[in-house]
Amino acid sequence: MIPGVGTVTNVVAVLVGSGIGAVAGHRFPERTRTVVTDGLGLITLVIAGSSAAAVVASSLTDAVGTAAPMLIVLGSVIIGGIVGSSLRIEDRLEGFGGWLRARAASRLGEGEGAAERERFIQGFVVSSLIFCVGPLAILGSVTEGLGQGPQPLLLKSALDFFASIAFAAAYGWGVAASVISLVAVQGGLTALGFALGDFLPDAHVAALTATGGVLLIGVALRLLELKQVKVGDLLPALVVAPLLTQVVVLVR
Repeated sequence: MIPGVGTVTNVVAVLVGSGIGAVAGHRFPERTRTVVTDGLGLITLVIAGSSAAAVVASSLTDAVGTAAPMLIVLGSVIIGGIVGSSLRIEDRLEGFGGWLRARAASRLGEGEGAAERERFIQGFVVSSLIFCVGPLAILGSVTEGLGQGPQPLLLKSALDFFASIAFAAAYGWGVAASVISLVAVQGGLTALGFALGDFLPDAHVAALTATGGVLLIGVALRLLELKQVKVGDLLPALVVAPLLTQVVVLVR
């Protein structure tokens, strides 16, 4: 099958789901939208926990020992946070979301109210993080590029379809705009997998998955309005994790 089919399906699923949620969302009272968002936060927390559990995967512990995996994840988050905050990734994501909202408002002849703008930005940033940071997004894109089929991304498309309905009901059209991030991340990873072949050992994948789980916990905390974790600034941790794993393998 042609690489990229999974990502295209995912984009269509998010756009259709966002359209349904944005059109029908105003019919739900604020209380209902809040409860739905809280439910998504709890589900995200469950997914995050299952991903973070990869820190004890046998492939990782066999390669780096039993003590190193947690330190690898910790180091990845700290180093990634330092790099991300220096690059102001979260601010840039929010700025891009604001620019998209301004463009959409001008084309539709709408006003640029502060509350509506903030709602659009929140929808764009939160949806981008959830749709792009999870293990299905990362590993599914890479495996499709390696020629192993789009099945993980097809599963993710079904999940994202229902999630986008709920998110768009709460945040509006900013959720649909997150497909820009989705195409950039998943499309880039699929192309990378296609170009380089089977380039990431299982131990490195496990470290990346565990680190992604930690970042998803931050997303869940945002959805539950417990802490506005700047998850965008932590995204470089996903690059640092396999690199640190390789360093430990070489030293060991």
